[in-house]
Amino acid sequence: MSFGSFVSGLFKSSSIPAIDHENFEKACKEGMCHVIDVREPHEFAMGHIAAAKNLPLSKFDASLLPKDLPVVLVCQAGSRSARALQQAHAVGRTDVVHYAGGTSGWIGRGGSVER
Repeated sequence: MSFGSFVSGLFKSSSIPAIDHENFEKACKEGMCHVIDVREPHEFAMGHIAAAKNLPLSKFDASLLPKDLPVVLVCQAGSRSARALQQAHAVGRTDVVHYAGGTSGWIGRGGSVER
């Protein structure tokens, strides 16, 4: 999967750009994106998607998001990552989406987490 096809595959017809589970899983395995978990540090410490970095919504600054690869935002169930996504888009970041299933959805689909 090329960088361009990955980015174009992120955006669905939804008003809130999201990535589906299969594409997210593949992107994680292939190192095609940065995963930013916007939960609070104590939640992150209880278990997070491998390679995720923690940038809590309570201190979220879209200018701190990495710029070398697309970014996928996650939280517990999709609400906070959608709010962070709005902030990222407000500053012009078009390469940022969220995983609406959140960490709960990831685990529910058999995904592993690190502590």
